[in-house]
Amino acid sequence: MIVGVPKEIKKDEKRVAMTPVGVAAMVAHGHKVLVETSAGAGSQISDADYEEAGATIVGTAKDAWMKADMIVKVKEPLPAEYDWMNDKIIFTYLHLAAAEELTKRMVSSNCIGIAYETIELTDGTLPLLAPMSEVAGKLAPQVGAHSLEASSGGPGILLAGVSGVPPAKVTIIGAGVAGQCACEMAVGLGAQVTVLDVNPARLRYVHDIHRGENRDAREQSRKY
Repeated sequence: MIVGVPKEIKKDEKRVAMTPVGVAAMVAHGHKVLVETSAGAGSQISDADYEEAGATIVGTAKDAWMKADMIVKVKEPLPAEYDWMNDKIIFTYLHLAAAEELTKRMVSSNCIGIAYETIELTDGTLPLLAPMSEVAGKLAPQVGAHSLEASSGGPGILLAGVSGVPPAKVTIIGAGVAGQCACEMAVGLGAQVTVLDVNPARLRYVHDIHRGENRDAREQSRKY
């Protein structure tokens, strides 16, 4: 199979769908990988890195799309890419529930779409969505703390507090991957954190990891 890795064109998207390690694995299994030039620049991966791993560098996104059997991306195809989708396998985050036009174009193009966010293991976990949830969870308190600063238009609150001023209160709804990572960051910043979830098992897990104090006899929330 020929696998194409085009450069992401969605605004502010710096990621690339395949690293040189992934390229080497594909090549070792007999596949050919086409990488658009500078596709990895936003992730500090050079064309030379890809070539060393066995990829072939192509000059344009159209080359990567048209010469490949399967396209591997990070984000969903955008209108500029719609005409290249015909009969391709497209492996990426699709989020089709919020993309009616893309859904219609994929159906009419006879492509096969495999969405990262829908791939499940036998235990029901989402292995390709979890890393992104981890990033989002760890970013949330950081962004929130910045938004609370007076210079950002906030009320001038420090999450950790200062001498004579108690730490800020942070409430996290959901104790999944994102919620757990948000709790880790907020606790690390010194905030008083409350985690809410309907799943006692998840609350117990976060409680054990962060040594929190149960404030609800029904275990519907925990504070840290």
